[in-house]
Amino acid sequence: MRRPVPRPDDGGVTEIITGLSMSPPEFLAVLGALALVVARWLPPAARPRVTVAAVAVLVLATAVLGVVGLRWQLLPVLAGAALALPFALAPLLRRLRRIHRFAADPATDPGDPAAPGRPGWRARWWLALPGSAACVGLIAAGPVAAWAFPVPVFPEPSGPFAVGTRVVQWTDPQRPETFTADPDDRRTVVVQLWYPARKSPADAPRAQYLGRTEQEARTVSDALAHGVGLPGFLVDGVPRARTHAVFNAPVSGGDERFPVVLFSPGAGGVRTQNTAWAEELASHGYVVAGLDHPYDSAAVVLDDGRTIRTATTSSGDRDTDEQLAAGWTAVRAADLGFALTQLENLDRSGSSDPLAGRLDTGKVAATGHSMGGAAALQAARQDPRIDAVIDLDGFPHGPTTPALHQPVLALTQAVTPGTDPRYLPRLTEALALDTATGYRLTVPGAAHLTFMDGPLYLPPVPQIVGSLGRTASPHLVAATTLAFLDTTLRHAPGDLAGTLSAYGSLSVHRPDGHP
Repeated sequence: MRRPVPRPDDGGVTEIITGLSMSPPEFLAVLGALALVVARWLPPAARPRVTVAAVAVLVLATAVLGVVGLRWQLLPVLAGAALALPFALAPLLRRLRRIHRFAADPATDPGDPAAPGRPGWRARWWLALPGSAACVGLIAAGPVAAWAFPVPVFPEPSGPFAVGTRVVQWTDPQRPETFTADPDDRRTVVVQLWYPARKSPADAPRAQYLGRTEQEARTVSDALAHGVGLPGFLVDGVPRARTHAVFNAPVSGGDERFPVVLFSPGAGGVRTQNTAWAEELASHGYVVAGLDHPYDSAAVVLDDGRTIRTATTSSGDRDTDEQLAAGWTAVRAADLGFALTQLENLDRSGSSDPLAGRLDTGKVAATGHSMGGAAALQAARQDPRIDAVIDLDGFPHGPTTPALHQPVLALTQAVTPGTDPRYLPRLTEALALDTATGYRLTVPGAAHLTFMDGPLYLPPVPQIVGSLGRTASPHLVAATTLAFLDTTLRHAPGDLAGTLSAYGSLSVHRPDGHP
């Protein structure tokens, strides 16, 4: 029986309000800084108490952040507070001096401006207003920056299983590494597995995003930022994130066998770039194997500590780049086939691996984002062990023959004047030649990065991550692909076309040529 698949409008109901994407100490620092600015405009009697309280809150919050880690987004907040501090403290210090003078000489002339009963000099409001506005602007820049570049918060997986994860490294002794000149170098892939697991204790540490360790996560994060021309500090919140999976958690009990979903990231992408999606699939009983492709992925940290960075670069010439992309896609397709072979070996009886006997390698989908989607299509053409394909907005690089024999789901953004004019004809050709039913779902409001974790931590600019929102984007990708996988791998009954069409404009390509 098909599990219920949430409809698109559920996203508004389940939307997680993350506010300004700030931690409690960061929020307190903002409040303390604002209070310093406001203190100047309060009546004289209230001013000292507010100033002291604001300074205390600001110092405490900054001390906590100094221990847990200060994000760059707080720097303008602290700068605004530093500018406001002298003006907020000056009246308080003058008041203290007057009290001290009066205590030392009770005969002080009450008409003296230094007498304790008279207010000290303050700048006229029209002189103080620009300075206060500048301080407020600096302080407000902090929450805005935190909202634009947050620490990603991953959606809670909705399936009945908890999620475990682990990382393995496999070397293919039969395949030379074509990216190096060393004749003895053999192709190595790093694979992260997300799988249905037993429920872990509530205090069990959750897996680091982007890497096994914080250092690996920072290495990968910096490489991803560099790949798109951004300074690494802008996304310093990303390696701080924790996911919902638990490293090396025990596999779910029972004897159920889980279908396998292979995943190839986009060009310069990494195995973890679709973690939210992978965790959601694993919670519904799939084993997801996400691949790092060395010399193609932004940064791959090997077991021996070496870091392999991308060696693929564009030439700027469209035809040359297409030839290059076709070659890189072929390497990726071979990586997917090799990973499937390793998973078959891992599953065989006699294997001591915790997943032995739990992988249903007779039900396999190849999936990928961008160039990874092209690799999934090529892998399916070459490997009859693959039963279904998901292409997440991927240009079909490489040959369109032989014909596909597996059902395909292609999720795409809407065509714009900037879309490569060859994209839709190539994708349509691939689906038209398929001997199984193919589906192309055009998602309104989607951008290229909608189909990975980018909406969770990149600025919500429609041209970058689409306009669906940080919660709705991963929800849509997971819901549509789960419906497709349940139908094609588990043969669940139901109206797949009807389910998919609720999320966008659907084109169905049937092998008999009829719509």
